[in-house]
Amino acid sequence: MIEWKKDRQISKWAVLGGLLFFVAVIFAYGCINGPHIQNGLQQASAQERIYLRVKPGMTANDIGTLLQQHGIVASKYKFWLIAKLNGSESKFKTGNYALHRDMEPREVLRMLVDGNTSTLRFTIPEGFSVKDIAKRLGEEGLADPKEFLQAAKSFAPYSYMEKNARADYAAEGFLFPDTYEITNDASARDILTMMAENFDKKLTPEMRDRAKEMNLSIYELITLASMVEKEARFEEDRPMIAQVFFKRLQVGMPLQSDTTLQYLMNGPKEDVSIEDTKMESPYNTYQHQGLPPGPIASPGIAAIRAVLYPADTDYLYFVADRQGHNHYSRSYEEHLAEVERVR
Repeated sequence: MIEWKKDRQISKWAVLGGLLFFVAVIFAYGCINGPHIQNGLQQASAQERIYLRVKPGMTANDIGTLLQQHGIVASKYKFWLIAKLNGSESKFKTGNYALHRDMEPREVLRMLVDGNTSTLRFTIPEGFSVKDIAKRLGEEGLADPKEFLQAAKSFAPYSYMEKNARADYAAEGFLFPDTYEITNDASARDILTMMAENFDKKLTPEMRDRAKEMNLSIYELITLASMVEKEARFEEDRPMIAQVFFKRLQVGMPLQSDTTLQYLMNGPKEDVSIEDTKMESPYNTYQHQGLPPGPIASPGIAAIRAVLYPADTDYLYFVADRQGHNHYSRSYEEHLAEVERVR
């Protein structure tokens, strides 16, 4: 009798557990197939887009983990359960998807199964370095930053992209700042190729001819333009700064550009220190005369044209005030007075 009661008690708990699981399954299934699904997917464009790349072989658990990490769904387990109940565990279409935060798992599942991949668009502003570009592509889920940086080290499809052994990245400066659209299977090298081809188109025959007149190689032109791009916040300063750089090169004075020091740092620094100017690097234009080993950023057309058509002045110094406007001097004494006045 005692054993029978024990078995009966176990059976009751087993039945109760089964009923609870059945209710949970019915509830989840209803969430998937309820009439509210007919209202369609929420529009991702109403919120900030988050790109998710689904690669071949990814499981529902893999995808659910990424979805939860980026805040697209609240629970990876709920996504996994809904995918399992819907028989969709092996039906995901590879590609890039434009999603947003706080989506319902069923919405994401529908997109991944239907293959509603998105046209991918990204914008690179003037003055971005190769590292900046890699970071943005990584943040938007468009490319692996490490893979992009590795490819950029030796990427030089055009003869004017000199492979200077002292330069960090052969592609630096030659990835034109613009808005791009890519396919969902574009590799890091595909992106590099597209941006370099755009640069080659933007560099007009008139610009190339003008560089020859000035006895500038394309590599030297873009190196100077990248420094002008990083130094100038305002349009009127670009040709003035270009003139200062040419003047310093002419008289054999180090360029002493803070932007080349900042290229060596992890982030921008408003005021470099005396200690910063002692960093040992070929990019340190305080310690080394002439141009740095290569460009330090992607210049826009305005910065390139400023180098091709510099101002007609004989300034040798400039200093920026806290609003970013530059003030120019012909002598070091005048420069020190300007620094004291604007800083």
